[in-house]
Amino acid sequence: MFHLSVSRKNILLFLLFLLTANPAKAQSGQWFPLVSNGGIYFSWGYNKEWYSPSNVHVRQESLGNDYTLKQVKAQDHPGWNTGVFNKPLTVPQYNYRLGYFFNKKQDWAFEINFDHTKYIIRQHQYIRLQGTLHGAAFDGLIPFTYDSGFYYYLNNGANFLLFNLVKRFPVFHNNNKKFRIDALAKAGIGPVIPHVENCLFGQKNDDGFQLGGWNAGVETALRATVMKYAYLELAQKADYARYSGLSVYKGKAKQAFATYELILSIGITLPTGKNNTEFHAPKPIE
Repeated sequence: MFHLSVSRKNILLFLLFLLTANPAKAQSGQWFPLVSNGGIYFSWGYNKEWYSPSNVHVRQESLGNDYTLKQVKAQDHPGWNTGVFNKPLTVPQYNYRLGYFFNKKQDWAFEINFDHTKYIIRQHQYIRLQGTLHGAAFDGLIPFTYDSGFYYYLNNGANFLLFNLVKRFPVFHNNNKKFRIDALAKAGIGPVIPHVENCLFGQKNDDGFQLGGWNAGVETALRATVMKYAYLELAQKADYARYSGLSVYKGKAKQAFATYELILSIGITLPTGKNNTEFHAPKPIE
C-alpha cells in the first residue's frame, strides 16, 4: 500500500510541459482542435406558432377540485398589435440560437436553442369540464370568456429551451466562400420555463416564471450566408412540451401539447481559430 499525492502545482507544471514540449503543435492548434477548427454563431429572430388541442388537468385539493378541461384550443400572439383582452404585451415573440461548430469539416455543432413563444387559450369557446368540482362530480360545458372570469395563458412565454445537436449539409458554396447556402437539421431536449397567468372561476393565480416540465424538438433550416460572416435563416420546427406543476389558484395544473413553428432570424458566425477552413485557406503542407 502506498499513497500518491498530486498537488495542483504539479498538474499545472505538467500541462505547461505539454504546451511547450512541441511549440509547433501548440501554435498550430493541434492540442486544441475544437478551438482552432471551431466557429461560433448567434442569431436573433421572430417566430409564429400553431398549437395542437390539449387537455389541462387542474387539481385544487383545498377547494375540492380535480378536473380536466378537455381539448382546449389555443393560439399564439404576434405582438405587433394590442395584447390579449386589450392588455399590452411587454415583449414580442422572439427566438435566439447560440451554437458552436466544433469539428474540422464544420458540419457538426452544439446549440442552445430558445423560443419565447406565447400560448393563449382562445376566448369565446365552450370547453368541456370533466371531473370533480367543489367536491361533486361534474361533466359539462363551460363558456371560456374573460368577462366571466376565465382565462389561461403563458403570455410572457411558454419558453422552449433546447440543447440541440446540429448537422449541416452544404447546398451551394461559391469558390471564395463569401456566399453559401446550407441546410441544417437539429434535434434536442431541454426544460420549459413558462410564465403562468390564469383565472379559473374568477380565482386568479399568483403569476410568474417557473420551471414547468420539459420539451423535445426537431428543426430543419435553410441558411444563406453572405460575406462569410452574416446570415439569414428560415426554419420550421416541431416541438412537444409537457408542463407540470403549473401555478393556479390554491393548486397546480398540468398539460401537454405539440407546436409547429415558422422561424425567421438573422445571425453572425465568427471563427475561433486560424485553422477554420470556412474563413481561412488551409496552410500548405511543408
